Amino acid sequence: MVETPTAAEGLAILRTMWRIRLFEEAVEDLYGRGMMHGTMHLSIGEEAVPTGACLALKDGDQITSTHRGHGHCIAKGADLGRSMAELLAKDNGYCRGRGGSMHIADVATGNLGANGIVGGGLPIAAGAGLSNKLRGVDNVCLCFHGDGSVGEGAWHEALTLASMWDLPVVFVCENNQYGMSMPSKKAFKVENISDKAAGFGIPGETVDGNDVLAVRDAVQRAVDRARRGEGPSFIEALTYRWRGHSKSDKNLYRTKEEIQAWRDRDPIARWAAEMLDIELVTHEQLDAEQAAARQDIREAVVFGTKGEDPTVEAMMAGIYAPSPVDAFDIAKGIVA
Repeated sequence: MVETPTAAEGLAILRTMWRIRLFEEAVEDLYGRGMMHGTMHLSIGEEAVPTGACLALKDGDQITSTHRGHGHCIAKGADLGRSMAELLAKDNGYCRGRGGSMHIADVATGNLGANGIVGGGLPIAAGAGLSNKLRGVDNVCLCFHGDGSVGEGAWHEALTLASMWDLPVVFVCENNQYGMSMPSKKAFKVENISDKAAGFGIPGETVDGNDVLAVRDAVQRAVDRARRGEGPSFIEALTYRWRGHSKSDKNLYRTKEEIQAWRDRDPIARWAAEMLDIELVTHEQLDAEQAAARQDIREAVVFGTKGEDPTVEAMMAGIYAPSPVDAFDIAKGIVA
């Protein structure tokens, strides 16, 4: 049974989804103006998945993220300004501008890092789960990954280890219907990707990834199970990315009608409408929440653009190893 949140909780959920949406729209604009470099992957349209999933976590729990991970970082509590600075390659970013869009990490909030390698976060999540178990803590690691990861060897290895050792890991597959341009329905000959969980002897569940409360409740059940020491679970959240795979994607593999059909299922508009239907909030409160989120993003952009560029010396220090003499001294210090 879905538990209805209070007005304050409902608005907080909306605020997180709006922050993710507006953050990515700002990133898209900055990239288009040549202020960001490399590539980036947007999750616009998928905001309910990270928002709902992270509602099930507590302080000390961890996440691993993906190349499409801005929403995961924000939902787990990342500072918007430092996140924007990181994408802008500024020294005051989370990774001092070295990680960029695909490699943000924030250990303080339990974000063990986004990953540019498809499926790269899966074994890291299994490792975090093993660490939690060996240390005797009740923390859980939430592993976000896409449908494309399910075809990777690392996916099978991570689920094998997690199930074999009953690790406290919850695998959340954001099935946005395409692994790059490959439809997930064509890639996997099962009705639901969650059916694959049976092969590892763990629970599998498919939920509407555009229903923030459905995601929250499914992940909460899995997290509670993991905390009880009963092992991992696999959740498939059905959603859709409105933008292409990356900025170089010409969208030749899907129709405008398909994209519009999913835009009509906007998870943010859906949650706002649900709150209005049950008279949990007013139109004025919704407008105020969106305005506040927009101001948060404006401030994040200002913070990011005003950051200092890393010096050449600082960047070189992260490339070259110390001299043999320095390395020897460092080793002696560690042993001592």
